[in-house]
Amino acid sequence: MANKIDIKTVNEVAHLARLEFNTDEEKNKILTDMNRMLGFIDKLNELDTSNVEPLIYMTYEKNILRADEPKGTLTQKEVLKNAPKKDSDYFKVPKVIDQQ
Repeated sequence: MANKIDIKTVNEVAHLARLEFNTDEEKNKILTDMNRMLGFIDKLNELDTSNVEPLIYMTYEKNILRADEPKGTLTQKEVLKNAPKKDSDYFKVPKVIDQQ
């Protein structure tokens, strides 16, 4: 492995990601996992990809979408029928904005 992560780097990443470790054992496990990830990336870098085209889409299939067709709409009365709280014309919801 060309680059190895140390405890200092784990602490910096943990600070930036707002992670907390309860024990040194947890911190060492993360350190081991991060170094394993770097090892995997180093292994991938050994592959010759010079003749491989970049992958833009996972599949060459096209989406087959249905045509947009207008359908019947509900009346205001029908829409309000199942509302938990309402008055004659509107939904009633708790106030969420305080005026200062």
